[in-house]
Amino acid sequence: MEVLKIATAGSVDDGKSTLIGRLLYDTKSLTDDKLEAIERSSKQKGYDYLDFSLATDGLVAEREQGITIDVAHIYFSTNTRSYIIADTPGHVEYTRNMVTGASTSQAAIILIDARHGVIEQTYRHFFINNLLRIKDVIVAINKMDLVNFSEDRYNEIKDDFQKLVEKSDYEDQNITFIPVSALKGDNVVEKSDVMSWYQGETLISHLENLDTDDIYNNGKMRFPVQYVIRPKTEEFHDFRGYAGKVYGGDIQVGDEVVVLPSETKTKVKEIYFNDQKYESASRRSSISVTLENDVNVSRGDMIVKATELPKIDKRFTATISWMDAKQLVSGSKYVLQHGVNKVLAKVTAILNKIETDFSGVETNVSNLEMNDIASVSFQLNKPIFFDSFKEHRTNGAFILIDPQSNNTVGVGFIE
Repeated sequence: MEVLKIATAGSVDDGKSTLIGRLLYDTKSLTDDKLEAIERSSKQKGYDYLDFSLATDGLVAEREQGITIDVAHIYFSTNTRSYIIADTPGHVEYTRNMVTGASTSQAAIILIDARHGVIEQTYRHFFINNLLRIKDVIVAINKMDLVNFSEDRYNEIKDDFQKLVEKSDYEDQNITFIPVSALKGDNVVEKSDVMSWYQGETLISHLENLDTDDIYNNGKMRFPVQYVIRPKTEEFHDFRGYAGKVYGGDIQVGDEVVVLPSETKTKVKEIYFNDQKYESASRRSSISVTLENDVNVSRGDMIVKATELPKIDKRFTATISWMDAKQLVSGSKYVLQHGVNKVLAKVTAILNKIETDFSGVETNVSNLEMNDIASVSFQLNKPIFFDSFKEHRTNGAFILIDPQSNNTVGVGFIE
């Protein structure tokens, strides 16, 4: 069954947790004990309705404050598709949580309170979706019941958001607007009877019909070697295979490939999945391959098609989302992990800090604070093989690790 990964974002009290809870309830994905707990808690609070936000707010502080603090992953299925929802916090101080939650998503839902319309946090949520190249963005205009299900109000918010879309540099992004009432269930799973003016799909129908030929498919095959297989048994005495995961495109027996960093040319001899041989493997397949020539290949090397070479360099510029309480300053040194490769990296310059409301950049920046997003230049102690993040979502991303604490302190997207 196909799996669709979705990131959600919304400001405080936009109803994001309620919307997800409603999705779980109306798709009959809540367990009996969870539903009983929601019913019991709703009665204790004196509500004459079910408080579906309790289905997702797992931390005690979240339940007490009625807000989302950490990233929660929610799993549910329909008859045709499985879903993983990254329920991310919308507060500015949790920007890093939203970046990590959305980093592996194929689609995003941005909630807007129909009473308040497009606000400052909406800009930041849309900016992060652009930064991460989320192809399909659903703008769920929630709490339509509190504006009398007004079509005029819906169109006003839609027009305001379109002005924001015009500032985006991601031309292939698909934006879909859906008016909903998460509390009452209008246009979430069931079509609304009181918004007959809206002729589009419900939220779940739209998600069911999204194309899963996702942003990871860009045609350029990248095969980072995770492990070298040498059984050393009597039957497989001379076997030498290379295990890893295929990213970006497909690989076939007979493909002319280049092994990086040695730049040795050879051809794919065999493709294995467990002990079965195949003529080809599609993107995101975990396989092992053998090569026609006895070339030197180690963990951390990359196999690519001869006509699709990535960049090989010790210098590059990247957009960084800083996640640590300790400031990033020029001259700082980190361990940069790119795929399975780890190299030493030095920050040579902080070029500018990027404003997440699309208002531009701040220059002459001496340091980065937690949750800042900036353009930063790096010098590595040895070359890596990379693409820009816009060209290849997997091979254009990396993380920064503090060598002293071993904490992940930043995530980067190569420009």
